[in-house]
Amino acid sequence: MLGKRRFHMATEDEIRRGQVTDVYFVRAEEALAARNADRIVVGEVRASGLPDGWPWAVLAGVEELLNLAEGWNVRLWGLEEGTLFGPGEPVVTIEGRYTDFGRFETAFLGLLCEASGVATQAARSRVAAGDRTLLSFGARRMHPALAPMIERASYLGGCDGVSTVAAAELLGIEPTGTMPHALILLIGDTVEAALAFDETAPEGVGRIVLIDTFNDERFEAVRVAEALGERLHGIRFDTPSSRRGDLAA
Repeated sequence: MLGKRRFHMATEDEIRRGQVTDVYFVRAEEALAARNADRIVVGEVRASGLPDGWPWAVLAGVEELLNLAEGWNVRLWGLEEGTLFGPGEPVVTIEGRYTDFGRFETAFLGLLCEASGVATQAARSRVAAGDRTLLSFGARRMHPALAPMIERASYLGGCDGVSTVAAAELLGIEPTGTMPHALILLIGDTVEAALAFDETAPEGVGRIVLIDTFNDERFEAVRVAEALGERLHGIRFDTPSSRRGDLAA
């Protein structure tokens, strides 16, 4: 039962059985059966509009949609994952007996909508960033069960890397990250923490050091640069408001 779960999320089996559907689809099936009104239909998925008048979006979630539809007695057509599409443009078409797929509309749309939204925002960030490195570091702002999907969509949309281990494994790439405040707080000094990070991190991992935990960032940057020399790849600012930090200023 849902109330006894440790994590409030649907299982793969529940998704495939249509347990995460809106109940009116279940009731529609019952009504169709009572009137013997089920028949073969053709349906399309399209976005009637995009936020803020955007002219394009990036399609994602198709791979999961195909996995959901595996074994259905239907015909599916659609754009490839990562394709640009515009308002009103069909991205997926499905043909079959309605009761063979109708109750899955909720999951069907959810798989496409969320992944496409993330991929589109990532693509717009990619355009804004130009040639600069763009990384997905948003896992702490989402349910952990969704992190691999969202970071995959971010990567599809143009991010150069992702931060979570599971998402990186899904994509077949190395995860990307810097160092947390916790490491510096526990060791007690920015430079010592940077040296520990340098000693233990695999070669190929950029030595990007957080410099705003204890002291003035200017002085910490110099100390770290002197300690790591050419091994220092970069520095990271994440100054909290408690230290009068304002990265937007």
